[in-house]
Amino acid sequence: MWPFTDAAAQPYHSTIESKRARRADALGHAPPFSEDKHQKYLDATAKQIVENIQDRVWTATTVLEAYLARAAQAQKATNCLTEVFFEEAREEARKLDAEFDKTGELKGPLHGVPISVKDMFDVKGFDSTIGFTQWANKPAEKNAPLVATLRAAGAVVIAKTNVPQTLFAFESANPLWGRTLNPWSTAHTAGGSSGGEGALLAADGAALGVGTDIGGSIRIPSGYCGIYGLKPGHGRVSIEGVADPNPGFEAIHAVAGPMARSVADLERMARVLFGAREGAHAYFPSPLPYRDVKLPDKLRFGYYLNDGAVKGSPACQRAVLETVQALRTAGHECVEIDSPDSIQVLLLFCGLLSADGYETIMSHLGPDKRESALFIATLGPRLPGFVRAAATWVVRNLVGDTRFASFLTHSYKKTVRMFYDYTKNKAAFERQTRAALWSAPLDAVLAPVQAVPAVPHGGCDHLAPLACSTLMYNVVDSPVGVVPVTRVDATRDVLSDVWRAAPGNGSKLLEDTLYGPNGAYDPKAMEGLPVGVQIIGEAWGEEKVLAVMHVVDAALGPRGFGPGTWAPNKQGGVAKNTLVR
Repeated sequence: MWPFTDAAAQPYHSTIESKRARRADALGHAPPFSEDKHQKYLDATAKQIVENIQDRVWTATTVLEAYLARAAQAQKATNCLTEVFFEEAREEARKLDAEFDKTGELKGPLHGVPISVKDMFDVKGFDSTIGFTQWANKPAEKNAPLVATLRAAGAVVIAKTNVPQTLFAFESANPLWGRTLNPWSTAHTAGGSSGGEGALLAADGAALGVGTDIGGSIRIPSGYCGIYGLKPGHGRVSIEGVADPNPGFEAIHAVAGPMARSVADLERMARVLFGAREGAHAYFPSPLPYRDVKLPDKLRFGYYLNDGAVKGSPACQRAVLETVQALRTAGHECVEIDSPDSIQVLLLFCGLLSADGYETIMSHLGPDKRESALFIATLGPRLPGFVRAAATWVVRNLVGDTRFASFLTHSYKKTVRMFYDYTKNKAAFERQTRAALWSAPLDAVLAPVQAVPAVPHGGCDHLAPLACSTLMYNVVDSPVGVVPVTRVDATRDVLSDVWRAAPGNGSKLLEDTLYGPNGAYDPKAMEGLPVGVQIIGEAWGEEKVLAVMHVVDAALGPRGFGPGTWAPNKQGGVAKNTLVR
């Protein structure tokens, strides 16, 4: 689980040891897992948990013990947790039970629901390191407004989850906490940067979770781990009290959103978080609470199979097409559309993020700069202009990859005037893309989460541009949900001659890395990994996206996702077992 060199980690070795020792001690307070005693609680949605507590069938304390037992198992299997506060959670549950016994009134719509939060959110008395050893042993003095809002609704927060030190949202690995594994395959990443959340929820270690997203950080882990996620637009959920490695970067907004094991649980969380202002000065939640929507009986979907940067793998194309078929069978209309220009969005993102040569975001790393996943993302600013121009010429003319060549030309340190120009171009791109997507009457757009179901550990070293499939909708600021659809099948998802002959128009370098000899896409090694789809809506249409997700989920029918589908010795009906023993 250690992807970093000993030399890089050595100056902070004692910090790493002490933090991990405290985590191990806290995990030692979890009860041993008993399927007979605990499984029924793990099989329940958040709604069912609250209803059973309200009916006095369960208590917050009994529910909590089941999730603490499973969270410890999930940690052992995937290394998904950072700060662990089981004893504090027990005290919260006891108070909830005592108050309910006294009044008969639930504290709120999340009464007794065990919840985890991404390590970026401040929880009073605990660190928000996001993997930076320099940020250890500096506990937060107060809760983030989002955490306070969840607790006010009755949620019991049990732990914080692992995040990466990468500029693109693939990996969940860092020197302080190590690497998080995919709960369905130890050879693959859980995604990032909310990968710890994805792994914990997929393993039923929490009933609900919260992540953040600036380039796919909710959606990629949701897709990789087989759970449901929602990336709202900027302004619907508070992001005050979040540890930020790049403060002041406002060109593309990070957002916070729910992650869960069902669409209904996403909606329950959204009803709590949308527009909530816990404290008079909580940052930028627009005063817009959850609004109920009514959909027409027949919906019209657009869909595409390739994101423009790279051709979608057979598994990911199949997930979209199976969703389309299920919706058509249910009486809805689906039309294929052109994919947005995801290469252009990647160039804008890289141009904006590298405006200071990555100095701010890299300043927290110290010796951790040796982390290999940062190499390709930060290469441009380190090259002299003439070297960057020469490399671009080679990639464009000798390799024949004009798309990847463009990537190098935009990643360099810029003047303020240049930054203004990139920001202006980003705004123009946003307007153009919204017009192109919604000029026709569509209720939602279906798209792959990424070109591949998941990448092997270390895949971010060479495949960072794959994030453009999700990054697109951060730049455009669209609400997007993820629904798990299917699992990789080693027979059905091979790289066939028919697939190779179909158009893709992607980057030659990326496609060779993915689909060439010894490529990252290997359906045999990936067998059983989840594959999901993105469901994209218009700006300020988060509630409609959730309503459409309900429709899609119902059309697809039962398929082995949701509460209770994972265990340390099984994979939800998938024959191949690659879990940590």
